[in-house]
Amino acid sequence: MPEGPEIRIAADKIAKIIEGKVIEDIEVGLPRLLEPSQKLKGIKVEKVETRGKAMLIHFANGFTIYSHNQLYGVWKTAKRGHLPKTNRSLRLALHTKQKSALLYSASDIAVYDQSELVQHPFLSKIGPDILNSELGWEVVAERLQHSRFCNRGLSALYLDQHFIAGIGNYLRTEILFAAGVHPDFKPKQLDSKKIESLARQTLIIGKRAYDTKGHTLLPTLSDKLAKTKGSYESIRFMAFNREGLPCRHCVQPIVKAKRNGRRIYWCESCQPTVSLGIKV
Repeated sequence: MPEGPEIRIAADKIAKIIEGKVIEDIEVGLPRLLEPSQKLKGIKVEKVETRGKAMLIHFANGFTIYSHNQLYGVWKTAKRGHLPKTNRSLRLALHTKQKSALLYSASDIAVYDQSELVQHPFLSKIGPDILNSELGWEVVAERLQHSRFCNRGLSALYLDQHFIAGIGNYLRTEILFAAGVHPDFKPKQLDSKKIESLARQTLIIGKRAYDTKGHTLLPTLSDKLAKTKGSYESIRFMAFNREGLPCRHCVQPIVKAKRNGRRIYWCESCQPTVSLGIKV
């Protein structure tokens, strides 16, 4: 599933071709969108934004397209009249005079009056967006210590959109690795220094993934590996998808396991089950 950084990158791409432009025509691949989509023809797009893994396209007449890519959805852009070759099902096409923004395979798409968004069943319950420029590490630290979240295992908490929106499976692994915290600990078991480290790394790794289009390597290591002929995946992560490979810090083999039905990776040396910063 695309995570917050990937959705924000897609939103940036979509915004470049439709923000401030009039949508001259709309195609929909879901019957329930036929009637509401008519409200958007001939209307200017004011803004494209993301909240966690959801994308919102706001129109000048007060309506908004909400979409969530879920597992298989993907946005593409094209010159109008030149659709990309794909076997995917076209779910939504927004055509300006010259360009097209195209959403394939997704099914969680709807048109809302903007006043209704505060009551949206997903948007009304999610936590702050990991890429929100106004989100400070102090707020993340407070949430980690809040009674609602502090007694939950980090492996589960870091997939919960109510905690921080936009974090998914690879970010979960990479954040915990960067903070040196084992995924089986609960926030209440961490001392103040570990809480601060985890909160800071949550934002650092999220922003790095956005800035680098999905890479979470330390910048110095990324520059070094970029000169090699390694595959995209081999030079992308610090720990995720690296089972059995040496830790990039200590060369101990990376471990893979399942937590909350999803694969997760860690280094038993860098993220021990007993370490400094853990309350006994």
